[in-house]
Formats: sequence, structure tokens, C-alpha cells
Amino acid sequence: MLHIEILKQPDGTGLLRCIRQDGSVTWQKQTRHAAHFAMHDLTHFVVESVLGYRRGFFGLIAEGWDVADTTGKGTRGAVPAEALEVEKLVGLFDSERASNALWSADEFNKFAPRALTEIEIQNVRALRSALSRRWFAIAPNQRIKLTFES
Repeated sequence: MLHIEILKQPDGTGLLRCIRQDGSVTWQKQTRHAAHFAMHDLTHFVVESVLGYRRGFFGLIAEGWDVADTTGKGTRGAVPAEALEVEKLVGLFDSERASNALWSADEFNKFAPRALTEIEIQNVRALRSALSRRWFAIAPNQRIKLTFES
């Protein structure tokens, strides 16, 4: 189990803090494209939770990886294939969000590393939308708290 907190900074950006079951912590403050990363982190949580991934970004953090290691350039070396698959899917959902259009399953599956069903896409969108509303509703210096079951 991994406890995730995203603190909304006064400028609207997020500070990600992850607390592992053993109490150890890793965190990240984004400075470049920071406004994007709170939503990106929420999308990671949704994709990994809804689609059942256990070795994506948050799964690796739960295993003991530090945030910096998840780039594949840290002391742990290359990230597992599952984490790369998750990153591609998160990127697709981020792109859909940025396009302000809902893509069909066929449009997703042209670029997805694995075929997604319409139900899977709808479930990801529904949870991401709920978390997005929570994020935009909180005031600066408040946080969203989530639990990732690894």
C-alpha cells in the first residue's frame, strides 16, 4: 500500500509526496511544466488503479524506488516494460485531455501499447474526472490524499 499526497501550492502547482507502507517517503516538486504535473500524477494513479497495473510509476514507488529512479536514469537502472506501457497510456489520456475532445476506442488503440476497451476508457475518464474536480476545488496549501493498492 502507498499513501499519495499532492499538495496544491499557492501558484496552483502540486507537490507530490508518497509514503510507503514501511513509513519511508519520496517526493517531487515540479518546476518546469509544473501545472501539468498534478494532473499527470492523478492520471497515473487512475490508469494504474483502474487498469490494474502494479509496476507503473506508483507501483515502483511502493516497491521502494525513489521518484528520481523512475526516469530509468537512477541507481535502479531501466524501468520495467510495464512502467513504460503505463507511461504511454498516461500520455495518451493527457493528450486526450489537452485536445478537449473525447477519443473513441479506435482512436486510442491506434497509439496504445495494448488495446483498451470502451469500458476501460470510460472508467479511466470517470475517475480522472472526479479527481480533477477534487483538485480544482481545493484551496492552496490543501492536499489530495489517495491510497494506491500495490
